[in-house]
Amino acid sequence: MAASPQDVLNLIREKDIQMIDLKFIDLPGIWQHLTVHSSQINESSFTEGVPFDGSSIRGWKAINESDMSMVLDPSTAWMDPFTAEPTLSIICSILEPRTGQPYSRCPRVIAKKAVDYLKSTGIGDTAYFGPEAEFFVFEDVRFDQTENKGYYYVDSVEGRWNSGRMEEGGNLGYKPRYKEGYFPVPPTDTMQDLRTEMLLTMAKCGVPIEKHHHEVATGGQNELGFRFAELVQAADYLMTYKYCIKNVARKHGKTVTFMPKPLFNDNGSGMHTHQSIWKDGQPLFAGDKYAGLSQLALWYIGGILKHAPALLAFTNPTTNSYKRLVPGFEAPVNLAYSQGNRSASIRIPLSGNNPKAKRLEFRCPDATSNPYLAFAAMLCAGIDGIKNQIDPGEPLDVDIYDLSPEELAKIPSTPGSLLDALKALETDHDFLTAGGVFTEDLITTWIEYKLDNEVNPMRLRPHPYEFALYYDC
Repeated sequence: MAASPQDVLNLIREKDIQMIDLKFIDLPGIWQHLTVHSSQINESSFTEGVPFDGSSIRGWKAINESDMSMVLDPSTAWMDPFTAEPTLSIICSILEPRTGQPYSRCPRVIAKKAVDYLKSTGIGDTAYFGPEAEFFVFEDVRFDQTENKGYYYVDSVEGRWNSGRMEEGGNLGYKPRYKEGYFPVPPTDTMQDLRTEMLLTMAKCGVPIEKHHHEVATGGQNELGFRFAELVQAADYLMTYKYCIKNVARKHGKTVTFMPKPLFNDNGSGMHTHQSIWKDGQPLFAGDKYAGLSQLALWYIGGILKHAPALLAFTNPTTNSYKRLVPGFEAPVNLAYSQGNRSASIRIPLSGNNPKAKRLEFRCPDATSNPYLAFAAMLCAGIDGIKNQIDPGEPLDVDIYDLSPEELAKIPSTPGSLLDALKALETDHDFLTAGGVFTEDLITTWIEYKLDNEVNPMRLRPHPYEFALYYDC
């Protein structure tokens, strides 16, 4: 791992590395890359960037203003474990070459601005984030959508629906039951070695690894864990996490999805996100209030809960996200906070007496989100809560799913669809534009992109289940 431009240039020279892979993230949240010969990299690459055409990147420039620059971050350099030729991978932020300023639609730039905004308020100087992204591993996936047909098909050797299948050369059983996939040992858990390889590969790419395990759902749901980090670095780690997991799976003839709800009638995949604010090396969320929190932490929670409907437009940004956010599948659909209660949308982990471990866990997000935008938006909501001393109300220390309809009616809930979240964002985004973190242009572009490319196309297409419901009408 290199720490400075000169470290990177020395590494390239000493190891005779020919290929440099420059990675950056588009607006929806997918890594893009450009591979250049090492002769194209010099000290100016880390300040002025490497030019490229940004006209075809989703949500970015028009073709008449497409010239942009990728500015290399030397602290993100690692050797790519999946290339035949030794290749150095470096994550980049985007520069607008006409003005020499960071590009306002670059998600990584927005994440950096969120941290700068935190510092400017005097509240703190560091925001730590720790995402826990769940995913499914399948052996087969097929899907298509045309004018006269639409279908999807996924399959897993672990799928409970395959308990009677003969096409396995002898069915050996041991299929995790629905909602009972949490922590079974092999042979029920068939992915021990696969997850270990994923985890150790991440470590080779500089991600500080911690653990791995099977998740609740049948059909190959898993999770790997890495250590929390400062906001931008945590988003970098998450993108590396997804890259490693997908490529290790492909190496073994398997496929990975971070879709929140690829399977009907079993638990979906979330991305519980731990977060805290520090200042001068000291944690600010530890105190003598509820669950050992500080007043500042409670105000932060108040900001998250108040702005959650709009926040979810970035933390849960797909139509599929809201098929996970339904009651009955351990999904945090009710906007409340509680100590150690996984049925609340904000959980205060039982972290013992160590003030450095005191944090909150926002359980709504999923890994279809762009992590730079999602983390930045959460931090902005929390800062707004602190600045305006927003009271989060009383905690809810009961299993929310056991409450009566009358009791539930008193608890705010998450939006029921992406459209509802986008409408909330349209009317509530001052907390995002404060400090210039998000621009009005970015928010408008995000809403329009989601409506034009996801919400409206979904609304226009007949669903396969509608044929089961209505064909004989």
